[in-house]
Amino acid sequence: GTLEEAGNEEDLSFDELPDPNLSLQPGVELSTLDEWIRSGHAVYAEALWDHVTMEEEELAFKAGDVIRVLEASDRDWWWGVVADQEGWFPSSFVRGYIRQCRKHTAMFTPQQLNTIFSNIEDIYKFHRKFLKDLEKKYNKSEPHLSEIGSCFLLQGEGFSIYSEYCNNHPRATAELHRLMKLGRYRHFFEACRLLQQMIDISLAGFLLTPVQKICKYPLQLGELLKYTPEEHRDFKSVSDALDAMKKVARLINERKRRLESIDTIAHWQVTILHWEGEDVLGRSSELIHSGELNCVLRPGKTQQRTAFLFDHQLVFCKKDLLRRDLLHYRGRLDMDHMELRDLLDGRDSDLGACLKHAFKLQDSATGEACILSCRKPEEKQRWLEALREERQRVIEDQEIGMEISEHQRKQAILNARKSKRGNIKICVGCAVPLAHQPLHPLHQRHVTVPTSLPQQRVFSLAEPRRKPFYLWHSLAHYARLRK
Repeated sequence: GTLEEAGNEEDLSFDELPDPNLSLQPGVELSTLDEWIRSGHAVYAEALWDHVTMEEEELAFKAGDVIRVLEASDRDWWWGVVADQEGWFPSSFVRGYIRQCRKHTAMFTPQQLNTIFSNIEDIYKFHRKFLKDLEKKYNKSEPHLSEIGSCFLLQGEGFSIYSEYCNNHPRATAELHRLMKLGRYRHFFEACRLLQQMIDISLAGFLLTPVQKICKYPLQLGELLKYTPEEHRDFKSVSDALDAMKKVARLINERKRRLESIDTIAHWQVTILHWEGEDVLGRSSELIHSGELNCVLRPGKTQQRTAFLFDHQLVFCKKDLLRRDLLHYRGRLDMDHMELRDLLDGRDSDLGACLKHAFKLQDSATGEACILSCRKPEEKQRWLEALREERQRVIEDQEIGMEISEHQRKQAILNARKSKRGNIKICVGCAVPLAHQPLHPLHQRHVTVPTSLPQQRVFSLAEPRRKPFYLWHSLAHYARLRK
């Protein structure tokens, strides 16, 4: 096939070329490429960088241009055509860091490449389309008449791909920092930069660019809206685009925070003794509140529990009799089916018991109820606020499309279990089990991207008060109880 048969060259992306088998793909050997050309096939390459010509016979092009390769007998310089212009161009300009790394399988595993570069190629393809939309809407002769707001609205959902990249960026930075300690990797990355005549910025700097870009959109649109008259045809579109990009920024920040949260939750769960049923992360990704509660069973009969309120579920644990810093699993409530009811102090007619600082959670499907009481009125008030907050959080997650993938949840649990096994291995021979590690206090949402949105309140984990542990006294007391 030819470019003329497929349409205008500028309308093609790398994945939309006439014959994918004849497009320059990662890992194609030079001999194979030259054989394709000599046999009469049309071979195409995608420019990753702008090429400014230095000699008359060199071919000038911009990043994203599709070049037809006419000769590739030399490894460094190829002869090609773009926009009816022919000339020599450096072959390295149609290859980037990623493609060079893929060629060196002895240095980089597929997992390493995925960690370092994440979905940066998807972001590149998305921005090629986005740039074309902007160029069509930009009025070069009269810039003040441009209408670019609709471009952000048209591609609004596409910006969500930044979430995966931003969440992965800390891991990419850590892996790159580790590799840069080794001389051959430092020299390799620098050689890639020099080969492509890129500006003097490290690979870490280039990898930071997508994170910086998504941070700037709300600010840039905010400035544009400030200087756009209300009667301008693009005013509403720019205003809607600003709201849309704030939503994208909020989603990215929230996903980043949730990913950190699920790691903490996974490490907490593996410390709970006698866990039953599915993992907390099967349905939840955030701890909203925790503290001491009394489960009222019947008149004069209560059970003290340490409760943990996550989105979608309330988990009950019991302190170990001897080791008060250890917790045993004792059940959970499905909050999606629970109705909250505040109870007044006094005698409850249904239970026949005198209640104080209590509230009821009742299953809307079965009618079964759980009555919980607190020691102080302020504790009850805080629990009521947290339970309402949990419902609101679930609704917001649905509205913004907050999702944590099944793979990420399972990986968090797997890592936590491996970490626990590693800790046990270190303490081989210890008669006393490892101390329960409480959850770290939850922090406010990350302020990575300026969204100008009010930050929601997140409760810190209320750790149980710990009394001094006197071993002999406890053992003697336990012996008396057994008698």
